Amino acid sequence: MRTETHLKSNKQATTKRANASTAKHDVIVLLKQDHAAVKKMFSQYEKLAKQEDIQGKVKIANQICAELIAHTTAEEEVFYPAAREATHDDDMLNEANVEHDSARDLIGQIQSMDPKDEMYDAKVKVLGEYIAHHVEEEETEMFPMVRESKKLNLKEMGVTLSRRKQVLMKELCNSAGEVVPQQLRAKLGLAGRH
Repeated sequence: MRTETHLKSNKQATTKRANASTAKHDVIVLLKQDHAAVKKMFSQYEKLAKQEDIQGKVKIANQICAELIAHTTAEEEVFYPAAREATHDDDMLNEANVEHDSARDLIGQIQSMDPKDEMYDAKVKVLGEYIAHHVEEEETEMFPMVRESKKLNLKEMGVTLSRRKQVLMKELCNSAGEVVPQQLRAKLGLAGRH
């Protein structure tokens, strides 16, 4: 019960943050907020896994997976093409795309697994480590290069990215804002599994 209430408050906070920050923050600030929110979710997952709360950890794992799918998709559609133009650093952007593909692969594996499988926690942990590495590269290399280029309207791009992410999350969630695993698996091309 406590886990369900905590997850609902996380979703409400994420929605409020997205709506409030759309108007006052640029795309880089919004992406960093997403990074921080997902990092916090990975910490919550670890606590639930230690408590052997299968239902709680599956809910937070699904939330992590949905947030990452929405974030990476919106980032690839809105931010990466503009970042490529602004920085002319194809190697950096190509590497970021490959990292997104690898994260999606791990997400697909997690979504295809039985949460009672002994490898479930290991896959979520590796996804967290992988995302932490990716986030560090974006925040220390890519974002500063994009900001320094001064070639992009980062606030306008923030509005566009935020709207796209909201559409994607609506596709992955029910009307109460809870992730629907079948919709998440369908988005990953895993509709017939599990």
